[in-house]
Amino acid sequence: MSVPVDPALDLVLARDLSIPPGDVWRAWTDPALLVEWFTPRPWRTTEAEIELHPGGMFRTVMAGPEGEVGGGTGCVLEVVPERRLVWTGALLPGFRPTVGEFGVPLFTAVIELEPLGSGTRYTATVKHADEEGRRIHDEMGFEAGWGAALDQLVELMSH
Repeated sequence: MSVPVDPALDLVLARDLSIPPGDVWRAWTDPALLVEWFTPRPWRTTEAEIELHPGGMFRTVMAGPEGEVGGGTGCVLEVVPERRLVWTGALLPGFRPTVGEFGVPLFTAVIELEPLGSGTRYTATVKHADEEGRRIHDEMGFEAGWGAALDQLVELMSH
């Protein structure tokens, strides 16, 4: 099930979580839940839209503590309930090509969930077009940011 990884182009966050795949899936696919955890504090997600089918929209709007704005609109590529969600910022809904926003390199995110006892083996692979995009995303704090957001997901879904 796992996607091939090119260390020169891809960033990976893998963790074993104490919550079941269904809860992780709901946190990723229910916009009302996504806004609660998706952006590492003190930033917050103010809007989310997700159309769970290939060609559907994956859109977030984020707000920083000093009025900064971020986020973007992407395209869902693959949906395997409670196992795999793939989306990209390189395409708009309907598979329409786009250009990047907010200085973040375009990437494709592959979220994989594997049952692990009563928990989940979680793997997020973020694929970039070139080494420069990977480097920029890494220097923006990929591991810390995606890790903090994942901690927030687990906290939210553990209640």
